[in-house]
Amino acid sequence: MSDPLLVEAEPYPYGFDPGHTALLVIDMQRDFVEPGGFGESLGNDVTMLQKVVPPLREVLAATRSAGVTVVHTREGHLPDLSDCPPAKLSRGAPSMRIGDPGPYGRILIRGEYGHDIIDELAPAEGELVIDKPGKGAFYATGLDETLRGMDVRSLVVTGVTTEVCVHTTVREANDRGYECLVLSDCVGSYFPQFQRHGLDMIAAQGGIFGWVAPSGHYLKALEARSAR
Repeated sequence: MSDPLLVEAEPYPYGFDPGHTALLVIDMQRDFVEPGGFGESLGNDVTMLQKVVPPLREVLAATRSAGVTVVHTREGHLPDLSDCPPAKLSRGAPSMRIGDPGPYGRILIRGEYGHDIIDELAPAEGELVIDKPGKGAFYATGLDETLRGMDVRSLVVTGVTTEVCVHTTVREANDRGYECLVLSDCVGSYFPQFQRHGLDMIAAQGGIFGWVAPSGHYLKALEARSAR
C-alpha cells in the first residue's frame, strides 16, 4: 500500500488506501432500528440503535464525497421462507416471527417496507445493496466476489448489531484477508454490555479481528487526504 491514510485506532493506527476500501453499512433496516419493528417485538430498546444514525450519516456523507465505495446490507428472506432454517424461524414471539405480518409488512421479508433501510441512510444511486439470509454479509451472498472484483482490501464497518451481524461479518472478513476498521459510534447494540465487550473483542490480542476507532478519527483521515 503506497502512502496510506492513517486512522488513530485501537490497538494501533489503521492504514488504508481509499481506492481499495469500502464502507460497509450493515442492516440499518426499519425492522431492527425503528419502533414497532422486529427488534422491538423481541423486547429490545430500539433507541440504543438509533444513537448510531447521526454519526453514521456524517460518515456516509464524507465517504461519498471522498469517492470511497459504499456497500449496504439487508438481512431478510424470500417470501416463501425457503432460505430461512427452522431454527431461525422459531425465534421471536409466536405472533411476531419471521414472515409474520408486522407494522411494516411481513417481518424480515425481502421487498417489505420493514426490510428496507431507514430513510436517513438510504443508499444513493449506484451503491451496492447486498441482501443476505444470515447474520454475516458473506454467507450465501456474492459480496466476497464483488469486493475482490473491485480490488477492495479494506473495510470500514458500521451498522447493527455489534455483537451479531457486525461481529459475524468482521470475523468472516478477517478470515478472507480483509483488514477491518470498526467505527465504535457507528455500530450499535440493544445491550450496552454487549456493545462494550463486542468492541473489545475485535481489537484484543493485537487486533485479532481488526481495529476499532470513533468515527471522528476516520473523518479526520479523510479530511487530511482532501487537504493534500
